[in-house]
Order: sequence, then structure tokens, then C-alpha cells
Amino acid sequence: MKELVTLAFIGDVMLGRGVNEEIPWRSPDDFWGNVLPILQKADAAIANLECAITEHPQQWSKTPKAFYFRADPAAVDVLHAGNIRFVSLANNHTLDFEEQGLLDTLHYLDAAEIHHAGAGRNIKEATTPAVINVGGLKVGIIAITDNEPEFAATSDRPGTNYLPIRSDSKTLALIESWIVQLRRSGAGLVILSAHWGPNMVTSPPPHFRRFAHAVIDCGVDIFHGHSAHLFQGIEHYKHGLILYDTGDFLDDYAVDPLLRNDWSFVFLVEVDSKGLRRLRLIPVRLRYARVDLAKGEEFEAICKRMQFLCAAFNTVCVLKSPEGLEVNRRLKYEV
Repeated sequence: MKELVTLAFIGDVMLGRGVNEEIPWRSPDDFWGNVLPILQKADAAIANLECAITEHPQQWSKTPKAFYFRADPAAVDVLHAGNIRFVSLANNHTLDFEEQGLLDTLHYLDAAEIHHAGAGRNIKEATTPAVINVGGLKVGIIAITDNEPEFAATSDRPGTNYLPIRSDSKTLALIESWIVQLRRSGAGLVILSAHWGPNMVTSPPPHFRRFAHAVIDCGVDIFHGHSAHLFQGIEHYKHGLILYDTGDFLDDYAVDPLLRNDWSFVFLVEVDSKGLRRLRLIPVRLRYARVDLAKGEEFEAICKRMQFLCAAFNTVCVLKSPEGLEVNRRLKYEV
């Protein structure tokens, strides 16, 4: 592998609705604003895809839903431009346009050679982790969600890898079996991507923290959380790194003026032959169908919020102006 591999973790990427309307008129690069060089410099970017990629017009109707997100096939060009090498499909929007919408999404991602996990044509496929080569490092990725149980795949129906967040022996044995499968396939780094929990909360509930610790104990190296629409604190636990929630990243959403779901980060994780080396946090500001680097007072406010949230996990984030924050493992116990 390379001497140093850099993975760019980002949160929810929603390319439907207003974003989709912009795709025919703008270059794929433009959606990523001046964050694009950071994403492209990384060896791979990893995201949650918060929409179906399909032209299928029929919305999910088996159970009530408030929002339905669908992007046209050209959306894969936006993902490519942002160096998105992997997307999680385990979420509450993958089947917004029925099972056909999911099947189309799988087709377009496969044709574009964008790796994915967390949903499939049946339960076996939906629960199969992905393995990707990043700079000579084999990275295994498990994707789960506790959202929208009606979307769960079965033996004969497409759907998601639905898994309630519990730390019981049965759940952990299942996760451990996936980790063993990945290690046997040569994965030197194992990631668990989880679309979990309620929206618009700034910290994980206690049982989420117990679950994250338990999966690290099982052998996961990086926990990649998303779903809250807000970034949450970061924790080093034993050998692992827990990103409890990576927030939003690209969308057309209304902005809460207090909680500021338009604030987030690029989470740059550096890995060398000895394991996780460093985490850099690059603050970003989301606009309508575009993301840019945060500046000025917003840059400072985003950094201060993250430092405050991390303090609850005894994680020290050092300001490295003008780039953002940095977390080193050796900084964990500094006072």
C-alpha cells in the first residue's frame, strides 16, 4: 500500500429534487464548489447516498412517507466528479421509488464503477459488505440502517440491510461474521457505515455509544455514522475511530437557523501501515445544491461547536488554521 492512504468521509449526499433540477445546467464539478480539490486529493471519498438514481416515476406507497428523493442517471457524473468511490445505500430513501428504483440505482452505480453496500436485490446481497482497493489498501465496508424497517430486504425482495441498534449477542455475532468475512478477503481496514437514529440531534443516545464501542470491540476500525443531518462529536475508542454523525454534505434542504444543518466537515482520515494515524476536519458550508469551504465567522463557529461536542468524549481537536481541526491519537488524554 501507499505510505499514507487518505479517506475522505462525508455525510448525506442528496442529489434529488432541487439538486436534480440543477444537474442538466451545471458541470458536475460545480456542485462540490471549492471543496472539490480536497475530495479529489483524497485517495477515495465515502458517502451516504440519500436518494434513488432512477427514472422510475412511481413513489413508494406501502407505508406513509413525508419525503421522496430521486435523481436522474446523470447524477452519477456528480458522484464521479467528487471522487466518491463508495456509497452506502442502507438508508430511508433508497426505496423512495419502489423496488425498481433501487434496482435502477444498483445498475447505474455498477455501470459507473461506484462501489456500494447496504442494499441489494435480496437479503444476501443487501447484507454483503463491499471491498475496495484504495491506494493498495483493501478496505472492507459494512453498511446498515435502523431507519425504515419496511425497506428491509428479504430472501425474495430487494431492500436494505435493516438492523436495529442493539448490543445483544445475536446482533454482535452477525456483525462479527461480516468482519471475519472481510478479513478473510484481505481487508486491512474495516469500516461500519450506519444510517441511524433520529434527525436534528447533536449527540448520540447512550445505547448508540454502547453499540459503537461494541462493534469496535468486534474488530471494526472506523465507525461512519450519518442520519441526524447534524455533525456530532468524535471518539477514539481502543484501536478505533468513531464518527458518530458526519451530518449533511450536498442537498437542497431548508436550514434550521439554530441547529445549522448547513454546517459540516470533510473528515479526512489518514491510514498508514500501523493503522489510523490522524484525522483532519475541514469545515464546510452547504448552500442550495452546492458545498463550499467555510470562511470567517462561520469557520470559527463550526470549529468551536465540534470542539465542544468532542469534549464529551475526551477528544481534543486542535485548531490548525486556516485548514480546520486536527485530531491525533496521542492528543486524546492531553489537558
